[in-house]
Amino acid sequence: MSADLSPLIAATSQWLTLTYPSAGSALDSALAEVQARQAVTVAAWLCYPTAVDAELAAMAGSGGSARLDWVTGAEPLDEDEEGLGLAWRTWVDEVVASWATCLLSDPALAEGAVAAVTAGEHAGGLPLDFRRLLAPDTRDVRAAALLRHPDLVAPVADLHRARLLDHLGLDEALPA
Repeated sequence: MSADLSPLIAATSQWLTLTYPSAGSALDSALAEVQARQAVTVAAWLCYPTAVDAELAAMAGSGGSARLDWVTGAEPLDEDEEGLGLAWRTWVDEVVASWATCLLSDPALAEGAVAAVTAGEHAGGLPLDFRRLLAPDTRDVRAAALLRHPDLVAPVADLHRARLLDHLGLDEALPA
């Protein structure tokens, strides 16, 4: 994972798993988090494909989670809730969150996105395993049922789906 995008990836993954939590055990929560992190990593690498792009994103900031919270009807966390504070939420990237939900809810789109980033600058020389994103087993799917449900993630996915499809050179008429 690119060190420059690590805070963005961590915060956006955290936002997704808090907004679309696993209803199962601690293992299920961990499996959902891994799937969210894999999708967010691919989305971040697509959105910020070069080291220069990643540096610019770090300098300019991600924009935060306010609009995503509004779109999903989520209540912002209180500073004391879960001991997390609110500072991490400033690193949430709306476009990356939108693209990640598209990838989680559309396996064909996820395959195309992973193929695109595998040849990219961020992936160079890294051993990559996006298995939980691309080929989730039954337990993975159950653990991330909310994250992978097209209807539930649609408010977030639809924010920037057209831009993702354009970025990947796909037809906008593809089913979600």
